[in-house]
Amino acid sequence: MKKHHHLLRLLILVIIGILVFVIGLHTGLVQTLPKFALNSQAFINGLLILILLLISEALASFVLGLIKPANNRGKTLLALTKNIIRYAVIIASICIILTMFNVDVVTILAGLGIVALIIGFGAESLIADVVTGMFILIDNQYNIGDIIEVAGFRGTVTDISVRTTVLTDPGGNVKIINNSDMTNILNRSDNSSRALADFPIPYETDLEALEAKIPELLKSIYNLRSELYKDVPLYLGVDQLGDSSVVLKFVVEVAESDIYAGARMLNHDLLIGMRHLGIEVPFPQMDIHQK
Repeated sequence: MKKHHHLLRLLILVIIGILVFVIGLHTGLVQTLPKFALNSQAFINGLLILILLLISEALASFVLGLIKPANNRGKTLLALTKNIIRYAVIIASICIILTMFNVDVVTILAGLGIVALIIGFGAESLIADVVTGMFILIDNQYNIGDIIEVAGFRGTVTDISVRTTVLTDPGGNVKIINNSDMTNILNRSDNSSRALADFPIPYETDLEALEAKIPELLKSIYNLRSELYKDVPLYLGVDQLGDSSVVLKFVVEVAESDIYAGARMLNHDLLIGMRHLGIEVPFPQMDIHQK
C-alpha cells in the first residue's frame, strides 16, 4: 500500500512539474535557473526547482520502499535514510522558498552563524536528540524490531528517526521517546526469557507420587510446543503453601518476543496435563470448628 502511495505521489509531482515547465516555456518565463529576482521569472524558476526536489524525494522514497532488509540493522539504516532525506528536502525547500521572495539565505546564515541561528530558535533539545540518535546508530545499541525496556516501558522498536524512537508494546500502545531521553536501556532481543507458571494443587494430593510423573508430563508438553519452547519446561518445586492449595512453580525458556505467549500456553498445558493425571485445581475452602 505504501509503495502505491509513493508511486502515485511521484506521478502527481511529475505531472505538475511538466505543466509548470510547459507554461514557463510558452510564456517565456523559464530561462536561466540560477538567475533569481523578485519577479514572475524567479517565481517560476524557484517553483520548478522545488517541484524537482519533491519529485526526487518521492522517487527516493519509492526506491527505498522496494528494499527488503534481511535483518533489524538493515531496517534501522533504511528508516534513518528515509528520515534524513525527508529533513534535507524540508530544509532545502525552505531555502528555495525564501530565495523565491528575494531573501538572501546565504547572507543570513553567514551573518548569524548556523549555531547562533539554531540556538536563537531554541533548538538545544533538537541538537541533543540528533546527536544522541547518531550515537545510538553508531554504537548499535538497538535496531528496528528489537525488544527493549526504557523508563519502565517495554516494547518493540517500530521506528527510529534522527529525533525520536517509537516503541509499541504487546497491547498496541505506542510510546514516542526523544532520543536524548533513551538512557538506561535494557535490550532483550538477543537474550532468551523465562516464562513462569504457578500451578496450585490440593493439599490432599500425594506430592511425591505426582512429582514422579511430572518429568514425563513436561516432556510431552515440550513435544507439543517445541516451536514455542526452547527446551523442556522445568519443575522448580513447591513455591507457596497457600490457604487452600500447594502452589508448584514451573519455568520454560522462550524467545523474548514470546514471553507472554509462553506463560499463557504453559498454564494451559499444565492444566490439561494435570487433569489427565487426575489433579484438579482446588477452590478456596474453609474449615469451621464449633464447640
